[in-house]
Amino acid sequence: MDPDLPIETTFEVRDRCLCLVVQRAARVLARRFDLALKPVGLSNGQFSILMSLNRPEPPRISDLAPFLAMDRTTLTAAMKVLERRGLVESVTDDADKRNRRLKLSQAGRDLLKRAVPIWRAEHDAVDAHMEGVDLGQLKAMLRGLD
Repeated sequence: MDPDLPIETTFEVRDRCLCLVVQRAARVLARRFDLALKPVGLSNGQFSILMSLNRPEPPRISDLAPFLAMDRTTLTAAMKVLERRGLVESVTDDADKRNRRLKLSQAGRDLLKRAVPIWRAEHDAVDAHMEGVDLGQLKAMLRGLD
């Protein structure tokens, strides 16, 4: 054991590190929602991306990346998978022909309609598990980390 890095330091990080706790919780939630959404062929990440496209005006990828807290390269790769599946369509931006906008296809809308009740049921179960926690305050605090 390195005397400059004692086991107590490991315990300190384990007990104090907000990043570690939030990452672990995010992984647990991601697995839970992945499993719940599997019957409709979506991961939780794909569900979030598709849902972010459910808006009146098709967004640009540069609009979505910050909203989803993803880098553009990762989001572009994920979007290509959804496009190949026929769930998303890329259209030319009327205001600037150099840009592309992304929109749900009818198949994407239909899939989301099937996925939302599953998401709601799973979210209800998570909320019930978190009884006694002010989830609104927790979410507000986490959003404040931006």
